[in-house]
Amino acid sequence: MLSQKPHYKSLSEKWTARQKNLREKLWSKHRKSLEWLVYNSKQLTVGSLGGLLLLAGPSVPLLPTQPPLIASSQLNRNIDKSVFLISDLSHALPNTVRSLTDDEEKIIADILSSAFGFPVTPELDRKRLNRSYGLIGLEQHLARFPGDHMAIHFDKEEDARNFYGDGMAPGLGAWGYFAPSKTELTELDKMRERYYLAVQTFLVPDYNSRVAEYRDFFKFRKMLIVNPQNGKAMVVVIGDAGPAEWTGKHLGGSPEVMNYLEREDGAKRGPVIYFFIDDPNDTIPLGPIVPKQNAYG
Repeated sequence: MLSQKPHYKSLSEKWTARQKNLREKLWSKHRKSLEWLVYNSKQLTVGSLGGLLLLAGPSVPLLPTQPPLIASSQLNRNIDKSVFLISDLSHALPNTVRSLTDDEEKIIADILSSAFGFPVTPELDRKRLNRSYGLIGLEQHLARFPGDHMAIHFDKEEDARNFYGDGMAPGLGAWGYFAPSKTELTELDKMRERYYLAVQTFLVPDYNSRVAEYRDFFKFRKMLIVNPQNGKAMVVVIGDAGPAEWTGKHLGGSPEVMNYLEREDGAKRGPVIYFFIDDPNDTIPLGPIVPKQNAYG
């Protein structure tokens, strides 16, 4: 009489087969991203054993004698989705920070739209900036209403500790105050100042012949900004014009934007992607954003 296979061994074999099948599917679909991960593993942290197992090539043996530590349905979720975004952008962006070609912009727009689940574009209503990939530098806080100053600028002590030292710009933003008075300051006004960009509107080719039209279009226009080196992204607004060409920078970010994107090395500058968001009904909130859960599923 043949002896029955031990129950634990049967479960182990089923787990191994299921895990191998899942891993091979992911490897087939995201080979470039995973290969990039392997070669850049010193700069990244993958959050789980399940994620590490998935990074191995399909020919690498599993650990069949080990009990399942993580349910297979959780394995894909345990890989930080920004890892795939970083990899996709690394293949699409040029090696130097320069103006993107039309083809490059289209590819990157498709990557970002797919990753975040809403339309992202370098051109909106036949209007575009002078570039969509450039070096960002630190800007100061902007006065939100007449009489605003650093002592009353923050609602939270933590924000005051972190960002008080960045100071307030001596002049107003390109569109003046965010609110007519302190009593009329809304949460949206606060968010717009907190998450603002300064972009070089004055370098748009036909800006001088269409000043009023461009002024109205760019005012608080919603954009997606991404640090391609770490995958961190934010939904922001255009709140000011600048910086000057002689600075060598192509745009500026509020202290909160720069801090979140981790664009604060010794020079407080670094490359970012910044595209318009097509959000006519204003449904996409401002602030940090991560790739959709199923964007790379």
